[in-house]
Amino acid sequence: MGMLRGLIEKKMSIQIRKLDSTSPDFKAKLTAVLAFEAGEDDAIDRAVARILADVKTRGDAAVLEYTNQFDHLDATGVAGLEIMQPELQAALNQLSPARRAALQTAADRVRVYHERQKQECGSSGFVYAEADGTVLGQKVTPLDRVGIYVPGGKAAYPSSVLMNAIPAKVAGVREIIMVVPTPGGVKNELVLAAAAIAGVDRVFTIGGAQAIGALAYGTAAIPQVDKIVGPGNAYVAAAKRRVFGTVGIDMIAGPSEILVICDGSTSPDWVAMDLFSQAEHDELAQSILVCPHADYIAQVEASINRQLDGMPRKDVIRTSLINRGAMVKVRDMDEACEIANMIAAEHLEISAENPQQWADKVRHAGAMFLGRFSSEPLGDYCAGPNHVLPTSRTARFSSPLGVYDFQKRSSIIHVSEAGAQTLGRVAAELAHGEGLQAHAKSAEYRLK
Repeated sequence: MGMLRGLIEKKMSIQIRKLDSTSPDFKAKLTAVLAFEAGEDDAIDRAVARILADVKTRGDAAVLEYTNQFDHLDATGVAGLEIMQPELQAALNQLSPARRAALQTAADRVRVYHERQKQECGSSGFVYAEADGTVLGQKVTPLDRVGIYVPGGKAAYPSSVLMNAIPAKVAGVREIIMVVPTPGGVKNELVLAAAAIAGVDRVFTIGGAQAIGALAYGTAAIPQVDKIVGPGNAYVAAAKRRVFGTVGIDMIAGPSEILVICDGSTSPDWVAMDLFSQAEHDELAQSILVCPHADYIAQVEASINRQLDGMPRKDVIRTSLINRGAMVKVRDMDEACEIANMIAAEHLEISAENPQQWADKVRHAGAMFLGRFSSEPLGDYCAGPNHVLPTSRTARFSSPLGVYDFQKRSSIIHVSEAGAQTLGRVAAELAHGEGLQAHAKSAEYRLK
């Protein structure tokens, strides 16, 4: 019996890809692990293009038709798909005291963080005067109207409502329109409660590409927005990509990622569960451990195999870890930080005795979780910083969603008569050099 049990355990254990930074082909192997082409499915893209064109042409009629078809509803008008404020408040009121308190605490922390962000990120604009009286500067103004897409159906993400709506409110956005599909007419009360707490102005129970089209182009019932934010499925992502330019979008997000840099001082069980926390999202999620100690990596792997069968989403976790996970043995923590900059992960945990010294060496990460007690899920729900983060190595050039994403900046140029004499000659000279005579004349007319 003991031998049989051993064979079963061996059969059930998973082997996660191992990399060693001292190997000659290490960079090539790491690049292969990180490779993820979101790729556009031609069938999805064609379907989305058709839906968007239909919504743009037929408006509410198309939105209603697709919503009834895809969500198995029998609504008779788009106006009937709007959830009014009393229903949102009722959803909030019926939450258990513990859940309502947790939701409120998370909202408060997210709001406080983004209010501080607004103060620190140049949201008040600036002006300065030059000696000749010319005044230059920048005016910062919030967007007028923003659309928030919230997944529905099996997925229910009240945290996504908070993370997208609250910074928009803090930025000063006048109106927030939320869309959320309700397949079979089933509404998620926690999502509606989050909308009430976050201050969402209007909510429509529509989803998919038709919801993106309605927000981007506007219909009789659904107002056009200036920017669309929030996660969705492949159809939503394709639609956001297509309407970009007509409206702004936050980003095209890829699968969730976590990179854990560990010096071996954290419980292996903790790190194993941290890797699980992203692997359970879906089969394409990526979890990577980087550590200088081979024996510690072995301990984490043993913990993974010991804890896996107790996880409700074990099949998803298993597939994610086998196909896209990795454990990387490095020379030291300095090299771990170099590799972190190559990976540019969405979530980076630095689970070490002195995390700040290593954080100072990291340039590219969506969010950094410092110290063994800073587990990534705290950032997902209630720490305060935004959980909408760049994925697929885009942290090399982009940032978490923030107040600044719901504002725009206008340059201020108020040239004095004296300033026009100096600047006019400079502009005219350069305009003549570019062969743009009207530009030159426009500046020269102001010269004495």
